[in-house]
Amino acid sequence: MSLKVLIADDDCGMRLVLRKALKNIDDVEIAGEAENGEAALCLYDELKPDVVFLDVEMPNVTGIDCAKKIMDINPKTFIVFATAHGEYMSDAFELYAFDYLIKPFKIERIYQTMERIKSIGDKHENKGIQKIIKHDKGLDKLIVKSKEGISFIDMNDIIMIQRENRSTVIYTFRESYSTSESLGDLEDRLDKTQFFRCHKSYIINLSLVDKIYPYGRWTYIVKLRNTEKDALLTHDKYAELEKIFMS
Repeated sequence: MSLKVLIADDDCGMRLVLRKALKNIDDVEIAGEAENGEAALCLYDELKPDVVFLDVEMPNVTGIDCAKKIMDINPKTFIVFATAHGEYMSDAFELYAFDYLIKPFKIERIYQTMERIKSIGDKHENKGIQKIIKHDKGLDKLIVKSKEGISFIDMNDIIMIQRENRSTVIYTFRESYSTSESLGDLEDRLDKTQFFRCHKSYIINLSLVDKIYPYGRWTYIVKLRNTEKDALLTHDKYAELEKIFMS
């Protein structure tokens, strides 16, 4: 699994430390460096990195605010905070950052984090949740407004809904629909027995859940049947999902 990495830190010495460490890891490319949050966001849009190392306290845009904007573009970006400030860990938890490194840390800690990220692409053997919920709701529709007009989407056709590129995207087996409506607005109009808000950036169709395996420090990946699409699942939502399937 080859990974593109963006480093953002206003301390040039720390950028050097991260750069030297990452260069020693196979299949890792340092795509760019930024000395503040604003530059980091510009480079993120341009480079589309897989992993972003972020300091928390940076000029212009903080690392936390930077991570929030990145998550709204692609919530599967691996965010790794590298900071001297342990008090921001709760904010990192709310963003479901992949890891939180407190300076000064050993170089081996970076290697461990990157190996965990690389392992995400490997096959996971998981007996997980196998129960399938069947829904035969007929012609229930989700009505969605977009720039192109109004779409009437059969709810049974919806695989998942996610935040992507600052929009909300509804995926079906045949096509996708992009809207400016929030995930919360759509969630309110969905059948709660069929759809589940598994992450602040994802809603999934429960009848398509196939496997679940660990993803980050506070998250899992949900694999969905008959599609290449998958979704993030938070630790607390995993407990809720387990109750649904085990009841």
